[in-house]
Order: sequence, then structure tokens, then C-alpha cells
Amino acid sequence: MQTFEDIWEDCHRKLTSFVSKRVSDPAIAEDLVQEILIKVNAKIESLESTKKLQGWIYQIARNTIIDYYRSNKKLERELIDDLIAPEIDQISQARQEISICLTVLIRHLPDKYREAMTLSEIEGITQKEIAVRQNISLSGAKSRVQRGRKLLKQLLAECCVFELDHQQRMIDYHPKGECNC
Repeated sequence: MQTFEDIWEDCHRKLTSFVSKRVSDPAIAEDLVQEILIKVNAKIESLESTKKLQGWIYQIARNTIIDYYRSNKKLERELIDDLIAPEIDQISQARQEISICLTVLIRHLPDKYREAMTLSEIEGITQKEIAVRQNISLSGAKSRVQRGRKLLKQLLAECCVFELDHQQRMIDYHPKGECNC
């Protein structure tokens, strides 16, 4: 069996060329070659036949390069997410401000929708209980809540522009100008 020094002499230049063709940064390529040779040295005892040495080394090289790109994409994705994702405090503040705005805008709804929305969305009462309190049918209560939501959504759209995340949750907003709230 060859010693590690023999392997180093035989493979270092070829391995450097192999990695450099697949990784554009020469410093990173050299780091990967060092990593590959460390792995080879650590696992050389597990190799059953020296006839398979070169293929075995290049398989380690391929896997190391793949691992580099996988970890690099993950780091790159995290960096992008950090750059474009707003701070949690900003999101929380924007949601608090909009909830205040919603309360004000609900006051601008026609009476029957304002009452249904106040009971449903602010007080958290079920639509069945709204029907009982307003002395209307359950389907009537559901209609009032749905129409109230639709009217409220229109008032919000007239008032503000919303930024949503990929799950359609509000992360920020900007008033359009003269806002009722």
C-alpha cells in the first residue's frame, strides 16, 4: 500500500487541476484540495485495493466539491434572506398599526356591517351568536360578516398599499396619502 506522501506526490497536481476546473476561486480550490487530502489520509486504511485508489480519491473529490456547493448555496440563501427579510419588530409594529386602523375603518362601515364586524372581529363572537343578538338568521349573520369584510378590504385598499410575504401575510404597509385612519 502506498504511503500518504506517495499519494500526495502522485495526486496533488492532478487533483488541483481537477478541482480548479470546477471551482473558479483558486484559493477555495486549494482549500478543497487540502480538505480532500485530509479525508484521504483519514480513510486510507478503509481502502481494500490500491488498484482502486485513483477512482476512490476522485470520488472523494467529487463529493467534497458537491458539499462545498451545497453549503455555499445554503449560506448564500441565508444571506439573501437576511438582506431582504424585514426585522420582526417592524412586522409586529406594522400589524399593530393596521389593527388600530382597522378599528377606525370599521366605524366607517354602514351600521349593520359595523355591528357584525365589531362583534365578530373585535369581540370574537361566533356568527351564530351574532345571529341571535341581531335577531337574524345564521346565513344572514354570515352574509353581514362577509360583506363587512369585503367593504373593510376595499377601504383598506383605498387607504394603503400592503407588502406581503410569500405566504400572503402582511409584513409592511404604506399609506397612499389621505387616509381615514
